[in-house]
Amino acid sequence: MVKARFQSTIAAATNNTSAAAATTAASTTAAKAAPDVVVKPVVGYWMLTISAMTFGIVVVGGMTRLTESGLSIVEWNLIKGMKPPRSQAEWEEEFEKYKQFPEYKILNRGMTLEEFKRIFYYEWSHRMLGRAIGVAFILPGLYFASRGMLSKNIARRSLIIGGLIGFQGALGWYMVKSGLDEQLMSTPGATPRVSQYRLAAHLGSAFLIYAGAVMTGLKVLTDYKISKGAYESLAGAINNPMLKRFKGAAHGIVALVFLTAISGAFVAGLDAGLVYNEFPLMGGRLVPPMRELFDDSFLHKGDSPTIGLWRNMFDNQVTVQFNHRVLAMTTFTAVTSLFLYSRGLPLPPHIRVGVNALMGVACCQVGLGIATLLYMVPVSLGTAHQAGSLTLLTAALYLMHSLKKVPVVKRIPLK
Repeated sequence: MVKARFQSTIAAATNNTSAAAATTAASTTAAKAAPDVVVKPVVGYWMLTISAMTFGIVVVGGMTRLTESGLSIVEWNLIKGMKPPRSQAEWEEEFEKYKQFPEYKILNRGMTLEEFKRIFYYEWSHRMLGRAIGVAFILPGLYFASRGMLSKNIARRSLIIGGLIGFQGALGWYMVKSGLDEQLMSTPGATPRVSQYRLAAHLGSAFLIYAGAVMTGLKVLTDYKISKGAYESLAGAINNPMLKRFKGAAHGIVALVFLTAISGAFVAGLDAGLVYNEFPLMGGRLVPPMRELFDDSFLHKGDSPTIGLWRNMFDNQVTVQFNHRVLAMTTFTAVTSLFLYSRGLPLPPHIRVGVNALMGVACCQVGLGIATLLYMVPVSLGTAHQAGSLTLLTAALYLMHSLKKVPVVKRIPLK
């Protein structure tokens, strides 16, 4: 009897231990499966505001470049530079500084003070908008962090975006300095303009800031809606394994749009849009002569054939424009293929809207690009084309975001 009771007690204890272990394991698994807590929507709107301001500064930057205003301010003063000249004496002083550099000496000799004021305000506005973005990021960011309103994931993303914003400011001045180099005065046939490499890096950094802010803002808002059960009815459709290939293609579209935009920065930096102003042909041919695409005049003494190839890829106006054309049409073909492929897929309504928007923006962007080329890059069309590249990236980012799997575990927003 005693033995039987002892065995029963041992069995019960074993069962209780097993149950406790199972409960602990289940809790651990659930904790691992549960994503970060959801941040309040105001943080998402803050990020989308930063992205909208970044969109604006990219457009203003395009106008600054197209009006050849980027080298009008020859100094970088974070605080002092916020105040433009007010008096006649201050304007004369600023103008005299500009006269000491190659752009005035080679291209703008004889420019009047009123003409200088016009290009000065383009660059000044561009720099002021950059300062405004910094303030709009730092002050709300500190407030949200101090109130514990950022999850670890969003805080990490915010730090990366903030670091990129600071880096972008330094990179902008580094780019401008390349166009102020006095060696341009002693280089035969040199044109005072910023390095196309630095311009591409500057634009690429702006696109990264924009993409990071857009994706972070969309994540915050979507996660909050998921925590309220907004996507429960669509979870099965969004998580459908049939969309796996479609999701991968959407990621590829984002990469293609980004790469095409960076190639456009090389076109802008070299004024390559001013050669072969026709489409789809280049001098009556789909592919320009090889002697123009791979011109030996771009090689330096001692360059290997491989180095010579790369110099033509990034320094030769004809090759740079040809590369941009190829990338643009490749991107358009990829978007069209994705659109046609989506016709046979069971897509939720908001994803279907994203695909249609991407196709529509791609058509507009191709049309803008062709018009910009045919009319020899007027400021209006050139600016619209640059804005179009960001709009196309926005559509691609939205589609990629909307295809993310919906987690089964509901999330609790921060209080």
